[in-house]
Amino acid sequence: MYCINKEEMYKIAPIFDGWNETLIWSCLQGYMGKAWADDIQNPQSVQIITGDFCFFAGVPNVELVKNIPDDFSSQSMLVIPQNEEWVNLIKMEYKTNCDSFMRYSIKKEGNIFDKEKLNSYIEQMPSEYLLKKIDQEIYNEILSERWAEDLCSQFLTYDEYDRYGLGYVVLHNDKVVCGASSYTVYKDGIEIEIDTKRDYRRKGLALACASKLILECLDRGIYPSWDAANMASVALAEKLGYHFDKEYVTYEIAVN
Repeated sequence: MYCINKEEMYKIAPIFDGWNETLIWSCLQGYMGKAWADDIQNPQSVQIITGDFCFFAGVPNVELVKNIPDDFSSQSMLVIPQNEEWVNLIKMEYKTNCDSFMRYSIKKEGNIFDKEKLNSYIEQMPSEYLLKKIDQEIYNEILSERWAEDLCSQFLTYDEYDRYGLGYVVLHNDKVVCGASSYTVYKDGIEIEIDTKRDYRRKGLALACASKLILECLDRGIYPSWDAANMASVALAEKLGYHFDKEYVTYEIAVN
């Protein structure tokens, strides 16, 4: 098993051809994530880990399925296999600590956003809330809050976030209560992460925050990619202008 460096990502890229997933692109393009393969010169089996997500592709390989890096810090790994052969290996290896659930893919389409409607969602936000771009102080606050940490957790420092990331939060009484940010980044866009503190849900805050982030992405000429963890996220995405694509199985492995 070999760890693939950035200069050699081109060797594994063909194995992921047709897999329309930005977290894979982030790794292959050298922005974020790590990759492993069965062979450095002629790889047939590949594992990519970006954030909490793990992707298996190519010829199923039990050594890669067993690979959980020492620096993987999340309590669980969200695994997305390329085919049923990989699924069978995953189930065999993680018999007692593997659960499956559905996630929901959202189409990646250009020219689908209505800027006037997105601005109206921002204007409808109640006056007691303040929309603000993520700066260093907010970045630090986000990482100190368990419910919000995924908004910035893939960027090790604020300087890294400031260089590559992008996001907005909603403040109430000077405290972060909702956020929309780049979970990951790739060459032409970001993968959006949305989080709202439990007591502040169903108030239109996520809608306003996401609208602001999408508008900023459009101004910068980058794509705001969306993948949904549940049907509520699908509904929010559709209200913003996205279109549902398909559901897919994800395997959650408890690792810590």
